[in-house]
Amino acid sequence: MNIGYEFKDRTLLELAMTHISLANDMKKESNQRLEFLGDSVLSYIIAEEIYRLYPDCAEGELTKIRAALVCEKSLAELARRLDLGSGIKFGRSEAKSDGINKDSILADTFEAVLGAIYLDSDDETAKKWVLGVFGDRVKNVEIISDINYKSELQIFFQKRDKNTDVVRYQLKEKTGPDHNPSFVVEAVYQGNIIGRGKGKSRKIAEQDAAKNAFERMGK
Repeated sequence: MNIGYEFKDRTLLELAMTHISLANDMKKESNQRLEFLGDSVLSYIIAEEIYRLYPDCAEGELTKIRAALVCEKSLAELARRLDLGSGIKFGRSEAKSDGINKDSILADTFEAVLGAIYLDSDDETAKKWVLGVFGDRVKNVEIISDINYKSELQIFFQKRDKNTDVVRYQLKEKTGPDHNPSFVVEAVYQGNIIGRGKGKSRKIAEQDAAKNAFERMGK
């Protein structure tokens, strides 16, 4: 494993690596309580960070960004980078069913490890570890809505005008340092600016411009 944290109390790490299948076999505690704690700590840390990074996003958009960052697939990928699977202790049943490669188990273990780090240290240390592991992921989230406004906008014009003209998105402005940029994009249809958007990535700004175009048409 390559967790990137040195435990003062190694029993916490051992508990974080104890899958429920082994706990049942050995009649001992599993990592599920640590998983519960880690889930709450992770949600708080990510929520605070994206609140700071995305000042222009509404509550619903922030919720979707957080969900994308802490979903099972995302946490499982991070767990693989840390090679957490090599340290998980399974019982006989789960060992036979390739538990080491299951996204659900890897994601749960990631949260358990975070819970263990939180108990072994303090708030700031846990936050530093999380943000270090997530890296640029927090700054590059591109899914801010269940609705793909760009696709919906294109479909709208094709149906209304019965043509194949494409809504184009032109970068109007890019400001800020490379590690924390801000993009402004305009949506253009048949030479007319129909929407304007901004975001922490160009793709987010394009979606925001398409959303703005919808809102303007509604008015």
